[in-house]
Amino acid sequence: MPALVSLSHISGLVTKNHLHRTPRKNLSLFPNLSPRISITSKSYPSHSCSLSSLAPLEAILFDIDGTLCDSDPLHYHAFYEMLQEVSFNGGVPITEEFFMEKIHGKHNDQLCGILFPDWDFERAITFMNNKEAMFRRLAAENLQPLNGLKKLCQWIEDRGLKRAAVTNAPRPNAELLISMLSLADFFEIVILGNECERAKPFPDPYLKGLCALEVSPKHTFAFEDSVSGIKAAVAAGIPVVGLATRNTEKLLLEAGAVFVINDFDDPKLWTALEELENKAEMARANT
Repeated sequence: MPALVSLSHISGLVTKNHLHRTPRKNLSLFPNLSPRISITSKSYPSHSCSLSSLAPLEAILFDIDGTLCDSDPLHYHAFYEMLQEVSFNGGVPITEEFFMEKIHGKHNDQLCGILFPDWDFERAITFMNNKEAMFRRLAAENLQPLNGLKKLCQWIEDRGLKRAAVTNAPRPNAELLISMLSLADFFEIVILGNECERAKPFPDPYLKGLCALEVSPKHTFAFEDSVSGIKAAVAAGIPVVGLATRNTEKLLLEAGAVFVINDFDDPKLWTALEELENKAEMARANT
């Protein structure tokens, strides 16, 4: 699993790096549609790690933040700094636990009401936009892909599977992260929560992804790291492999994940993919 990025380490990076690199963008992917936090994950060996019921596999859908990359320490730091500037909670700094419970995985419109119930929406969303700008400055210098991502993407491409990113992140964040991870040519489409009628935890973004790729949820699964993302995919009928980049395995399983992995190098994932592929080959041989 990726190493913990401490708050003090990121603070040092922020003071040194103020330049924002402009990423290469692939705007055709975005159609105009309506600090590893210190949590120990336990093992649940009795839980099924099978995806074989999905054979033959047609598509894989990915969340972005916390799934393709461990970006939560950067989000946490941006919130930590900017909430201090507006004397949030009487000036008491937010904790990692507060971030995970109240902020992680939620859409910015939703966070306006959670963090600033006494502010008018325009003021609150301006704060959120400024926070995202600070996140992008941090990400432009410090973002790394989750372990095994390149290997998994190659496996998907070799088999000609369809793929999409489904995220609650605002467009500039999604564009930056996808570009920095060299995935602009990998994803066929990117679905943004704020361009759907409802963002995660509602199923709308995942339903739109299925429709855009023209695939069945019976032959598709998703990767998600947050409770809200897992609930959204499950509500759309899509099985989910959880990523314990921040949340515990127990919490992700309770949200509805089929099983949970530490990263894309996790043997549990590759055993499940091999089993799925073997079942599809057996089915082809019997027809």
